[in-house]
Amino acid sequence: MSMKNKFRSFFTLDDEYEYIEEEVEDDYEEEAAQRQRATKKQEPGNVVSLKSAKSSSKMVLSEPSSYNEAQDIADQLVNRRAVVINLQRVDHHQAKRIVDFLSGTVYAIGGDIQKLGTQTFLCTPDNVEISGSISEMIAQEDDDINRRW
Repeated sequence: MSMKNKFRSFFTLDDEYEYIEEEVEDDYEEEAAQRQRATKKQEPGNVVSLKSAKSSSKMVLSEPSSYNEAQDIADQLVNRRAVVINLQRVDHHQAKRIVDFLSGTVYAIGGDIQKLGTQTFLCTPDNVEISGSISEMIAQEDDDINRRW
């Protein structure tokens, strides 16, 4: 009779083992399906939201009166807005500090800074591309004016 009990326990364990193995496989398949759903949510594919396609870029015009306003201009750049800065109301020392601060901000976000004219700068984030050069046109206009006099 002991031999019969041993066989029974042996087969009972196999049945329980198969049940546990099926349960583990089911859990694994469920986790794999959850991971696949999560990656599908993260990958945008070819679908474009109408809101993002419709949104327009903004350009901010700024004329700071002190260095304290440089942080506000940097915040606009971080929010992916181009900023034209007129530094005529600021003394020369503070204007240099503002340009230095904004140069660091532009570098950090991968943008660009260009001088448009005397004490006027254009700072752009990485989503705005600048082509052409105003400085060359201004220099040419200055030469034309000087020739007339």
